[in-house]
Amino acid sequence: MKILIAIKQAIALDEDFEIRADGRDIEEDFFLPDLNEWDEYSLEEAMLIKERHADTPVEVVCVTIAPDSADEALRKCLAKGADRAIRVWDESMEGSDPVAIARALAAVAKKEAPDLFFAGVQSSDHAHGATGIAVAGFLGWAHSAVVARLDYTPGAKEVALKRELEGGLSQELRLPCPAVLTIQLGINKPRYASLRGMKLAAAKPIETLAPGDIGLATNDCGESGSLARVRRMYVPEKQRAQILAGDVAAQAKALAAIIREATGS
Repeated sequence: MKILIAIKQAIALDEDFEIRADGRDIEEDFFLPDLNEWDEYSLEEAMLIKERHADTPVEVVCVTIAPDSADEALRKCLAKGADRAIRVWDESMEGSDPVAIARALAAVAKKEAPDLFFAGVQSSDHAHGATGIAVAGFLGWAHSAVVARLDYTPGAKEVALKRELEGGLSQELRLPCPAVLTIQLGINKPRYASLRGMKLAAAKPIETLAPGDIGLATNDCGESGSLARVRRMYVPEKQRAQILAGDVAAQAKALAAIIREATGS
């Protein structure tokens, strides 16, 4: 039995940073990289399934679509107990949007044939929230988003879960396997990596693949395989707030005047 987990080395920023010369990203010198918070919960959920059913072999495999700078995040997963780590990348993948990333992850899933595919609900940097469900679309697998509770026995043909809905509602359902699940914060309490685990992880290999190794053409990823791309990144101009005084009629009149001035109408 195998669980495949999509992970990302997310980026935080210093208070002071500079935008790259081409205006499309931040200078890398200001990056503060770390394993995406949501992915910590995905990995922990996989490890709990493995530990609860020690009598059944469960392989936990982490995969990322990123350059070698993401090896640090993969080794953090290995230190916490993941069995294998896979990284897919070459220069043709630069500029891939969430759907192009999902296409690559789905190709890895076809190669690995897991029973479950976990992804975080979103990433803590870009917060698109699209990659996991797009993977399910490419694979044609059953899927559920924002999973807050999970019950699975290795080898079972179904997975039982509870997922969060809007308005404070929840939904309980069962899905056929293989399935893609995006995992929500709070489903568990992620463990810390032990010193022994970190030492062992440092010696473990990270399998590196190129798009061609997983059956992708050059135009399946990167900007040519993406429907969205960053045109420009900038710091918005600071605006000022204004409190409108008087009763409702006076406030409405003042607001209308502000709108007319702003629109020139």
